[in-house]
Amino acid sequence: MASDDRIYRVIFINQDQVYELYAKHVYQSELWGFLQIEEFVFGSRSELLVDPGEEKLKQQFADVKSSYIPMQSVVRIDEVTSEGVAKVSDAKGTVTTFPMPVPPKS
Repeated sequence: MASDDRIYRVIFINQDQVYELYAKHVYQSELWGFLQIEEFVFGSRSELLVDPGEEKLKQQFADVKSSYIPMQSVVRIDEVTSEGVAKVSDAKGTVTTFPMPVPPKS
């Protein structure tokens, strides 16, 4: 798979909900402690069935060029062969954030 064809599934916690989104570019941001996500990928509009959850996410991220996600909110990142259905679900159970080092004082 060429680097331009890569698609990533990014799962992260946002306000007690689990977001599962697909994007073409995922990398560490210049903002310390943030992951940068660009070029979100959603399902084809030509499908007969429309998922209201995915449509809500399409609208929420329609004008977003880049999204910056705090590292401690990221649950998982997978490189996948094709995009799936973007979705939001309620976070269930206890989620403990990964301990982050404190940046050195200047």
